Amino acid sequence: QVQLAESGGGLVQAGGSLKLSCATSAFTSSMYRMAWFRQAPGKKREGVAALDSVGRTASADSVKGRFTISTDNVKNVLLLHMSSLKPEDTATYYCAADLGGLGAPLVQSLYTNWGQGTQVTVSS
Repeated sequence: QVQLAESGGGLVQAGGSLKLSCATSAFTSSMYRMAWFRQAPGKKREGVAALDSVGRTASADSVKGRFTISTDNVKNVLLLHMSSLKPEDTATYYCAADLGGLGAPLVQSLYTNWGQGTQVTVSS
């Protein structure tokens, strides 16, 4: 079982920036993939960005050039740097992990461990 705990959500104005963190035990594994998903009210959960233990990354078209996924392996934290935020980025953001897998797919079913989520609200 992988421990995942998101933090860093909050209220921000459109055009602003926010950094989400996910404290995790996943980095103790030599092979893993991790991702950020989000779910807005009334909408399906969607993939935002993902990475794996060999450095591959992927991001959704809607956030390309604005969001960056990275890790701090010293602090065992998965990060999501969000900039140029838009009201449509408002959602609950979830951290997800899968041990033993590689690649950076934005497919929910491939991730077996999930955090509780952190709310991001972007005002116009």
